[in-house]
Amino acid sequence: MVIISWQRCSPVIATISRLTIIILKWEQQAMMQDIDTQEQNKLSGAPLELETKLTTHCVDLASERVGGETLSCSDDFFAEMENLIKPGRGIFIDDKFTDRGKWMDGWESRRSYGRAHQRESGREFDWCIIRLGIRGIIRGFDIDTNYFRGNAPESVSVEACFSDVEPNADTVWETVLEQAPVEAHSQNIFALDSEIRANNKAFTHIRLNIFPDGGVARIRVYGEADVGWSQFIDGELIDLAYIKNGGKALLVNDMFFSDKNNLIMPGRGKDMGDGWETKRRRDPGPDWSIVKLASQGSIEKVIVDTYHFKGNFPDTFTLEALVSTSDDFTDGQQEDKWQPIIERTKLYAHREHLFINEIVVNDQQSFTHVRLNIFPDGGISRLRVFGKVSGKVLGKKAK
Repeated sequence: MVIISWQRCSPVIATISRLTIIILKWEQQAMMQDIDTQEQNKLSGAPLELETKLTTHCVDLASERVGGETLSCSDDFFAEMENLIKPGRGIFIDDKFTDRGKWMDGWESRRSYGRAHQRESGREFDWCIIRLGIRGIIRGFDIDTNYFRGNAPESVSVEACFSDVEPNADTVWETVLEQAPVEAHSQNIFALDSEIRANNKAFTHIRLNIFPDGGVARIRVYGEADVGWSQFIDGELIDLAYIKNGGKALLVNDMFFSDKNNLIMPGRGKDMGDGWETKRRRDPGPDWSIVKLASQGSIEKVIVDTYHFKGNFPDTFTLEALVSTSDDFTDGQQEDKWQPIIERTKLYAHREHLFINEIVVNDQQSFTHVRLNIFPDGGISRLRVFGKVSGKVLGKKAK
């Protein structure tokens, strides 16, 4: 029998232990290097096509920019429900913590699955109620779990209601999205099924349900404004481009610095990022943006606002319009239908420009779409197109 003393083996064992620790640390560092905490998943294939369709032909009815508001939720222990309807997809800050845990840019409930308080309450999911900023007909959702990697829900559903008051225990909710699985750290795009779409029913509130718990960065409620035309008086000039009246920013040739939808948002821009701005051209231009009007109507007053654009405003602009039953302007088939509304006109920095006498069509002509052309490039904060609607029943003046 060969007997090896512990004293003679201990240096070997210690060396092996040190090597094991070094290897484990190296593997852990390598794994962390493989995870880019700032990376965002990007859509492709069918989900990308669906998102493009929704963002082109619909507006986000729930956005806080159009008046959306989170009213209540079952739990927002880790991250506040108000984040759900903020602009963007949210951010991630590696080393930011609060007294409740990791700071997350979204809505996140505490862990409830398999815990006593879940069994006691009988609640199998968390929920958040949102008042839509624009009453509208819902066409689809983007339920974005961006940066929620190990803390996303397994599935979601969405209910909706029409109510003039804040929803309560007596509110009747209608399921518009059946319970469906979602992926972590991803945009999850959903279109409403054909039966619900065919109803063309308007809603004022939604309730997002997450199963069983977890976090969602943002929710986009894509749809079309249900405009109460009776709130307007017959003969009143209405901003037909305004997003809350049903206007839609359909298409631009460039939006390198900021989004096309900013053009028709409420109020004046809060800063230079709150407008439509293109990259610098090295040719005469123009850059252009097409807006679908809320209703076919006349064009009698136009406002082009370059608020905050001081060193990057366009030199000149033109405005054109047409009548079309199609929103597809990608194939150039409608190019010869555009009719001048305002001829090429000088613009100035950081100024609201009003045009009435410059409009070259009469108030008996009506249009469905406008195209704003800017020369050679630059930024516009807001576009307002005032006119009288055609073919709508409006309110009447009291006698």
